[in-house]
Amino acid sequence: MNVYRADHIRNIALIAHGGSGKTSLVDAALYDTGAVNRIGRVDEGSSVSDADPDEIKRRMSINLTVAPVEWRGTKINLLDTPGYADFVGEVMAGLRVADAAVVVVSADKGAEVGTELVWRYADDHELPRLVFINKLDRDNTSYDRALDSLRTHFGTKVVPLTIPIGEQASFSGVVDLVTGKAYTFSGDKATAGEMPANLADAAAKYRDQLVETAVESDDTLMTKYLEGEEISEAELRGCVKAAIAAGTLVPALAGSAGKNIGVQTLLDAIAEYLPSAAERMGAAAANGNAAFVFKTIVDPQKGQQTLFRTYSGTLKSDAHAYNVRTNTDERLGQIITVRGKLQEPAAEVPAGDIGAVVKLANTHTGDTLGEKGGEPLAPIKLPQPVFTAAVTAKTQSDLDKMGTALTRLTEEDPTLHVSRDPETAETLIAGMGESHVDIAMERMQRRFGVEVTKHDRKVPYRETIKKKARAEGRHKKQTGGHGQFADIWLEIEPLAGAEQDYIFENKIVGGVVPREYVPGVEKGVADSLKRGFIAGCPMVHVRVALVDGKYHPVDSSSQAFETAAHLGMKEAVALAGPTLLEPIMNVTIEVPEANMGDVNSDLNTKRARILGMESAAGGMQRITAQVPMAEMLRYATDLRSITQGRGTFSMEVADYEEVPSNIQAQVVEAYKKEKGGGE
Repeated sequence: MNVYRADHIRNIALIAHGGSGKTSLVDAALYDTGAVNRIGRVDEGSSVSDADPDEIKRRMSINLTVAPVEWRGTKINLLDTPGYADFVGEVMAGLRVADAAVVVVSADKGAEVGTELVWRYADDHELPRLVFINKLDRDNTSYDRALDSLRTHFGTKVVPLTIPIGEQASFSGVVDLVTGKAYTFSGDKATAGEMPANLADAAAKYRDQLVETAVESDDTLMTKYLEGEEISEAELRGCVKAAIAAGTLVPALAGSAGKNIGVQTLLDAIAEYLPSAAERMGAAAANGNAAFVFKTIVDPQKGQQTLFRTYSGTLKSDAHAYNVRTNTDERLGQIITVRGKLQEPAAEVPAGDIGAVVKLANTHTGDTLGEKGGEPLAPIKLPQPVFTAAVTAKTQSDLDKMGTALTRLTEEDPTLHVSRDPETAETLIAGMGESHVDIAMERMQRRFGVEVTKHDRKVPYRETIKKKARAEGRHKKQTGGHGQFADIWLEIEPLAGAEQDYIFENKIVGGVVPREYVPGVEKGVADSLKRGFIAGCPMVHVRVALVDGKYHPVDSSSQAFETAAHLGMKEAVALAGPTLLEPIMNVTIEVPEANMGDVNSDLNTKRARILGMESAAGGMQRITAQVPMAEMLRYATDLRSITQGRGTFSMEVADYEEVPSNIQAQVVEAYKKEKGGGE
């Protein structure tokens, strides 16, 4: 592939609701530009872009993929992003290094939930964009209906740039409203001709809309238009480009990626109307930093592959770059150009372009490769995980390898978070949804040979007591030689309003328990509280006092008093009204107003206390509530179902409260069953 400079490079994120045909569009573009000699097909598992085994299995995009094409003196780096909400981190990575976006819409469905979400993401990144109305060859499709849907959701700035020739099965080409030419398509060839007479009225109507919207970005042309003068083709091209850059115009193009109709006119529009890398780099190109790492691919056989975009200077093979985050020097080996699953060596990657390098030792997603003392480039805006599950290794061998495998997966996908719950001792993996976590587990097995099982995380319940009690702990055991003897009395009571989990007090007077044995008592008390008494959960908010006891001058020991403390605590807690506490979460939910009723009804089934409702940005409504954690374990799935994916939420632990008696009985019973009938 030739080396291109920034003014001849377009970095374009393809974004859409799942199933809209982004990947098929990439495969068609690769074929039309001569990058491949046959069109890949997602449904056949032959797509160049969706080449990961998980993608082939599921027939959908999971990873961000780069697919560069050369078109009429321009290099277009197509960034194919997933459409499924669980993989939004890949979308954010693509948008971070893109200079513009193409929103792909299925003609039979128009603007969908995912379209709204990716449109909002593109707004957040201030990206100019085009819309490609896809699948116009399908039954029950209508360009006008899809266009109306887009304009309803995103406003009248969405205006046709091309319109279809024919509909559904008779769809055969497009009309360019700027030139007035008609284009028909066969294989990788486009043929220009005269516009069909029956489209003249529709073309005139839509061209007027295009001109009227485009000239708003140019006062001189606006005056000319209002005075009834003709806007030339060259003038229209210029103001269309300016209006797209200003965000006041979003042109819509007609096509069918599956039939390879309108793909070449889309490539023309990208090259002519969307901003170049040079036009968008701005301050990032002048701050001395070289390149931003936006994706890491971990492969145990091929080694780690690092994808980057250069913002200033030129990265070359066998050179050195400085990692600004880790303050380490990295030696770059052979730089490559990636095209989906395909790779080829690259001599250099100049400013504005995208490349890759393998086997960097200390560089990961989000890092800046630049100059020593340089400032890091802006990070990827990643959402926080919303679904958490516990994972357990199937065998000891799997356990030995699990930690390393999880670390490598999180290096590849920063939206996966791995942690260990200190209270339940579980390994937790958190992601953007259940499918996200499931695919991570499959990758662990396929890439690293680690098999794990997934299950709901344990709720970190705690235990406490509700009243004061006093009990004896007596340990006496006679064996050959020295025996074991310790006798103590413990008083326990609720500890309200204290920051400590418990307080231990030594109230012995007169030496009935010698001072050297008190630490043994304290250790036994602490260990008992940590292990719990009714459901195996730590006991908190307890004051424990050692008030009396006896010892034997020969048979007593610290170990004997530790055992007596265990026995005494068990007796005392049973008399003190033991109960379970559960974590209560502060939950913030944002949903469309139309879903408020259903969301509130669902919260009421989850023992929620709704604290407030207010308007939020983007026409959304914000609900704040307190909900037991036990009811929120699968809320990501529930909320997605209720709102068709439009709702979002976040939560954090607020406090602990007593568990209702009926639910407490279930938790205790489950614990006893797990322990084989209890003690």
